[in-house]
Amino acid sequence: MKIVSFKTKAVKVPRATGPLSGGADSAPFVALTIKTDEGIEGISYAGFISDVMLKALNDSVYALTEQAIGSDPMDVEAIGKRLLTLGGTGAPSGLVTRTVAAIDVALWDIKGKALGQPVHKLLGGYRDRMPTYASGFLWRNFDLEALGTTARKLVDEGYRSMKFRLGGEDSPAKEIARMRVMRDAVGPDVDLMIDINQGWDVNQAIMIGRELEKDNLYWLEDPTNHQDYAGLARIADALDTPIAAGEYHYGIAPFRTMLENRSIDIVMIDLLRVGGLTQWMKVAHMAEAFNLPVVSHLAPEIMAHAMVAIPNGLTVEYMPWSLPLFRDTPKVENGQIILTQRPGLGLEFDDAALEAYSAE
Repeated sequence: MKIVSFKTKAVKVPRATGPLSGGADSAPFVALTIKTDEGIEGISYAGFISDVMLKALNDSVYALTEQAIGSDPMDVEAIGKRLLTLGGTGAPSGLVTRTVAAIDVALWDIKGKALGQPVHKLLGGYRDRMPTYASGFLWRNFDLEALGTTARKLVDEGYRSMKFRLGGEDSPAKEIARMRVMRDAVGPDVDLMIDINQGWDVNQAIMIGRELEKDNLYWLEDPTNHQDYAGLARIADALDTPIAAGEYHYGIAPFRTMLENRSIDIVMIDLLRVGGLTQWMKVAHMAEAFNLPVVSHLAPEIMAHAMVAIPNGLTVEYMPWSLPLFRDTPKVENGQIILTQRPGLGLEFDDAALEAYSAE
């Protein structure tokens, strides 16, 4: 079997959760379809970037996928290694890694379809469902009333865990007040995660984190700069609340440093920054060797396949930005995301939606 053709399409998908704190109301993606000489098509996308980088990302996906023509799509490792080398030697980062990640996912989709197996079976087949949590609905620009109202709505929709953001207030008291509003809104039995997006220094994280613990915080995510391994370790040692981090790292090597320095308690892996499903699984297994759980970042319709394939998977981030690209996506029932048994990723692009969201 050989790769014979491909196509890309740049799109901007309206954010189902509303505009971000900074005002962005759409999510840019490059949809990718790779076709083999046996008529099998693998699909995926690159994205989660700013609007200004969409054209460059589209060009990158086109250029590197073109280099895969003639290759056996089953040779996922070989193709990925060669394309990363063509994109530039050294530490993986930026558009090249996001591009190779998209190609890697499409190749896994082809492999699953060729073998008649869902990707999660090929990756490990540990289970077929996984807890999930609501993400992307509770932003820093929400006032306290909007925060509480939205949180209660998510509980009414069936979510038993959700994530919100801190790190935007001008005093510790205001940050802590947002946690109190959230806990009062959802009650004692709903898990609450907080994402700081690297917004605090180490001392702030320890001081405020100790107060947040009083309201039974499930995890504190990216409290300080992602490359401050020693600082993260200080925070993790000082707090009983687990520290989650990892989404900002490109490639697999930084995760080794984080794990060896005991910088975190929960390993969060971003599909596109790490380099695709192939590299994602390597980090997940590395985390297992350190007896640490793994959580996904974005892309729930793809990440669910990886998360259910590993024994140390904790929960899937249900961030719905990419879901409008597809006709059918995994269902969520009683706080769990249910995996398809269809071959490959079990996904099909919604061609009408791609045309409607076209950025070309």
